Amino acid sequence: MAKYKPVTKMQTYGIHSQWQSKSKDLPSIEKFTTDIPAEIDIEFGFIVNIKKARGAKIRFCIAHPGILDAEGNVRAPFTGEVHVTNNDWQFYLGDTVWSPIADKCGDWRMTIELDNKILADKTFNISLEHC
Repeated sequence: MAKYKPVTKMQTYGIHSQWQSKSKDLPSIEKFTTDIPAEIDIEFGFIVNIKKARGAKIRFCIAHPGILDAEGNVRAPFTGEVHVTNNDWQFYLGDTVWSPIADKCGDWRMTIELDNKILADKTFNISLEHC
């Protein structure tokens, strides 16, 4: 397995414009912050630039404060893997608040890792206080 020596820079974090999954464009930053108001459809997260990792597979995790499924059970953190497609790659990791708001309030920790090493880590606090 190839060993990568990536160079990672967090370019933005906080409130972003709505992410369009079908678009190649990443959302734009609206406000740098880790305090996010608990409002329906607010987009929050971060954009990282990763260099020198082409072909690598990164893992991401969004650990939420206890979102419930339809049966009332706490959902597992949202996780996934993505292949780095070039040597100067940008990636957006984020989420949005949806109804009901109550189980979205609290700390949301977002991480990106490669070879069991964390490349990016940011915790956002979703709160009614920040409205």
